[in-house]
Amino acid sequence: MLKQQTDVLIIGAGPSGCVAASYLHNNNIKVKVVEKSKFPRFVIGESLIPRVMDHFEEAGLLESLKAMNFEKKFGARFIRGEEICEFDFSEKFGEGWDWTWQVPRADFDNTLAKEVVNKGIDLEFESEVLDVVFNEDGSSITTVKNKEGDINEIHARFIIDSSGYGRVLPRILKLDAPSSIPENSSLFSHVKDVNRPEGREGVLISFDILETKVWLWVIPFSNGNTSIGVVGPTSFINSLGGSNAEALKEVINRSDFYRDRFKDVDFLFEPHKIENYSCSVTKLCGPGFTLTGNSSEFLDPVFSSGVCFATESGMLSAKLFLKELQGEKVDWDKEYTEYMKYGVNVFATYVKEWYTGNLQTLFFHRPENSDVKKKICAVLAGYVWDKENSFVKKHAHVIKNMAYMIEMGKTMDQESYDN
Repeated sequence: MLKQQTDVLIIGAGPSGCVAASYLHNNNIKVKVVEKSKFPRFVIGESLIPRVMDHFEEAGLLESLKAMNFEKKFGARFIRGEEICEFDFSEKFGEGWDWTWQVPRADFDNTLAKEVVNKGIDLEFESEVLDVVFNEDGSSITTVKNKEGDINEIHARFIIDSSGYGRVLPRILKLDAPSSIPENSSLFSHVKDVNRPEGREGVLISFDILETKVWLWVIPFSNGNTSIGVVGPTSFINSLGGSNAEALKEVINRSDFYRDRFKDVDFLFEPHKIENYSCSVTKLCGPGFTLTGNSSEFLDPVFSSGVCFATESGMLSAKLFLKELQGEKVDWDKEYTEYMKYGVNVFATYVKEWYTGNLQTLFFHRPENSDVKKKICAVLAGYVWDKENSFVKKHAHVIKNMAYMIEMGKTMDQESYDN
């Protein structure tokens, strides 16, 4: 058995793991990354939001991503019948990036991992974590099985679990908890977008609302392919007949906006179904470890928050470990858990109010309130820790209250008309 010593063991080589590994390596910390899969590998989460650009830049990964010429995302469009609401990230409240990317994640994650390896970081693919034992001082012994089938040990001072849906530490430490988000499921695939319109229309990311709780995503890539999928209550997704391909085509056919563009287009792979995808944990950190990204919380794909929380938590984990290593006191509950939970709770409010219909009421209300739209746009861009933004600070009530006022105004207008 091979025994290896490292400062930080990172489980998973997705965006969270790569950001954390790169940042720590840049600060002369010895890092070991283990990844169960062989890259490139398929994964969902293809729409990014601007906040992630801060993390890629700070970790020294931005230039390698720019070189790939992924499709740039400058905002997002929401469609409801003949109503359209479009957000432009350059017209948001506060500072921050005004663009990001929409990406085939296999290529995107592979680019990150290659850059991590190029930096000289020890990244081991096809290496599965079998068990983790923590010592009283927070150090750990992790048992892994490599691609040759050999069982080895990794001794680390700290673990950052960026294992995503693999949820390695939540499984081993029994930290799983039910999510507060309603049970939804999704069905999705990629197509060769042969009917893609020229210009901006062809590459604009859009969300087409078919019913209040059922929506279609369309995410065009720079390689000519487009990701298309449906999200809705699990009961709705499971009520669709036939194969996954037949079910997804049935939903696409319900879209007045996209029916013609995709009606004769074949899927590049049999559509995947993910049921009841939302998840949570009882705690985000403990002595000697943090949980990041989808290994901790996953809300819903409607606002593309997944990669943002992954990179935010990966970067914060790395910074706090470095701070502690340098002899400074770290209050992990406050500086990590409370901080991350605040952003998660802001986005959770927006997800919940999306499915109640209240947020959709704000999106499609006319005339638009430019101040409200800018503040909501900043949230959609991922700047959910900026308490100068009232739609962040007062997230628990502001959407519901404004939707109520709009509906009351409509009622009063109708009553005046009737009288």
